[in-house]
Amino acid sequence: MDAYDSGSDVSREAEAEEAAAREPQAPPAPEPLTDASPASSDAPAPEPRTGVAALSPRYQIGAALALAVVAVAVCVHLGMVFLHVAPSNTVTRTHGEAIDDWIYPEFEQNWKLFAPNPLQQNIAVQVRAQIRTADGGSRTTGWYDLSAQDGRAIDGNLVPSHTQQNELRRAWDFFTASHDSDNRAVGERGSLSETYLRRIVVLRLERGGANGADGVVERVQIRSRTLNVRPPEWATEKVSSQPVFRVLPWWSVLPGEAEGDAK
Repeated sequence: MDAYDSGSDVSREAEAEEAAAREPQAPPAPEPLTDASPASSDAPAPEPRTGVAALSPRYQIGAALALAVVAVAVCVHLGMVFLHVAPSNTVTRTHGEAIDDWIYPEFEQNWKLFAPNPLQQNIAVQVRAQIRTADGGSRTTGWYDLSAQDGRAIDGNLVPSHTQQNELRRAWDFFTASHDSDNRAVGERGSLSETYLRRIVVLRLERGGANGADGVVERVQIRSRTLNVRPPEWATEKVSSQPVFRVLPWWSVLPGEAEGDAK
């Protein structure tokens, strides 16, 4: 009886082992990835460097030096061309030979930067008048600096008028262009320029109260005061600091000229 029972137990154990072998086995669980694994990083791969950045530090320094040399050469060339075409000034007079050596013959220019050349003088238009007083007498005023009056009106004014900026200056340029150094008219417009200039100064005198309460402007005399602009401290050129005057003869004022009635 005992032998039979032990045999049955052995057979049942063998059948259980065979059934377990026939059943599919579950795959083993994967091992957890550690933080050090490359697959756990979400950062994108760095892009490859291009251009100068792709060079080694030694070649980057060489490229930077080459670019700096080219930039300096371009700036020097542009400066030399500018000085070559600019009006005569302290720099061109001092370093004219070096400028010419750089420009000629490859970079010669046949045009000028400014036309006409900018003024290097301060020109002021001044006037004085003979006034006939109410009692029949006569008096002569001092010199009125009309250009200085225009300058004070313009200084600090964001929108100065056209007359403040140009009326008197253009009238004087008109006169000097149509008269010689002896104040004689050299063209058909000489008389017109005299009338135009005289009318402007008479209007300025009367508006400024130069004739007094009951006085009348009978004659006017105009002069220009020219003063050279001082060169910079480092310049070697010497210019006169004394003003030069150009004095015109006395002009009689026509009746009604101050009101613009003169023809």
